[in-house]
Amino acid sequence: MSDPTLGPALVELPATHHGAVRLGDPRYQSDSAAVFRTLRQAHGPVAPVLLHGGVPAWLVLGYRELLWVTDHPDTFARDSARWRLGNQLPPDWPLWPLLGGGQAGHSLMYAEKEAHRRRAGALNAALDGIDRKEFAARCEEFGEQLVRRFSAVGRAELMADYAMRLPVMAMSWALGVPAEYGPVLVEDFVTMIAGGPDAIAAHQRSREMVARLVDESRGRPGRHVTARLAADAAGLSREQLVEDLLVTLTAGHQTTAYLIGNALRLMLTDARHTDAFLRSHLPVQEAINAVLWDDTPTQTYAGRFTARPVSLGSYTVPEGDLVLLGIAAANRDPFIRPDVAADLDGSRAYLSYSHGEHSCPHAARDLSQVMATTGIDVLLDALPGVRLACRPEELRWDPSIWMRGLKNLPVCFFPAP
Repeated sequence: MSDPTLGPALVELPATHHGAVRLGDPRYQSDSAAVFRTLRQAHGPVAPVLLHGGVPAWLVLGYRELLWVTDHPDTFARDSARWRLGNQLPPDWPLWPLLGGGQAGHSLMYAEKEAHRRRAGALNAALDGIDRKEFAARCEEFGEQLVRRFSAVGRAELMADYAMRLPVMAMSWALGVPAEYGPVLVEDFVTMIAGGPDAIAAHQRSREMVARLVDESRGRPGRHVTARLAADAAGLSREQLVEDLLVTLTAGHQTTAYLIGNALRLMLTDARHTDAFLRSHLPVQEAINAVLWDDTPTQTYAGRFTARPVSLGSYTVPEGDLVLLGIAAANRDPFIRPDVAADLDGSRAYLSYSHGEHSCPHAARDLSQVMATTGIDVLLDALPGVRLACRPEELRWDPSIWMRGLKNLPVCFFPAP
């Protein structure tokens, strides 16, 4: 049976998935936390779920279970060639770009064992070569450029006018991307993450832009990440460079844009964080920390493929099945947070950057935090009296299974002279 909201059924369902919740339906888009609670109550720490086209998968909801999955890459592998349903899905299935389909499968995200360690180490070293003070200064410069476009008006749409633009400007500078690529990259990244009918085409356009950058950088010494990565002793091929840089740009842009937006929403709507408007850096960091626990941009992370039958939660997952990491659900697991409203005292034990050898590189985490904290500080300094220009319930979220980020964040403030 097909679902008109998620496309026609593409595969035959196993008995374990009859009646399973479909990720991406309207309820999931409006209140994913409630969906995760319902799944945990019904199934425990691991639940059967369906993706676009009625494709079955397993969603890990438990904190301990997610740690176990990510600590055992030999059992829960990354190469999508292991997926027994993969050859039944059409090449234009819109979720393929984020599950390792087509050329995306050549990126370091889907490499395994020594090949992954070599490529992840090269990328982390290239990112770690970015001077943090210089990067923060660039972020401040780009943020001020964006603010000047609307500061005299007294109103702004902070997602479209600011949060979606700042990370791509900062990451483009760090990677050596020409500035003129920026606007197109923003649109294509958003389209790709949404997983709609244009996702494949958007992914291909982004790849072509990055390929031009690689071709221009190879053999030329430079300080930016692309030049460092091209010169690294890991000896990556042109195709590997393109895919690894594309992953870096995509992840760095989208997650940081949503981190900025979700943190600003928290500070504009939650009385516990209104002190951030006192222009102190610490409250901004506290708001970001709270978001990474309770409203993380990465809701569900794709994916793992079982290399053998394995007991997971209360189920036996067959070999070759798709396993999804429920990052947001694990962050709210009652086992580690029996009182979700309790003060976390600055704890950073959240799983928002995943865990294990396939987690987000530590240098990338640092850069994301620099972009977010600097970007929010610039806004708070430049927009006196800023407040939400609509009711909180009128804010809308981007339609994505994987991410949680605002479509709109309208504000008003005292115009600058």
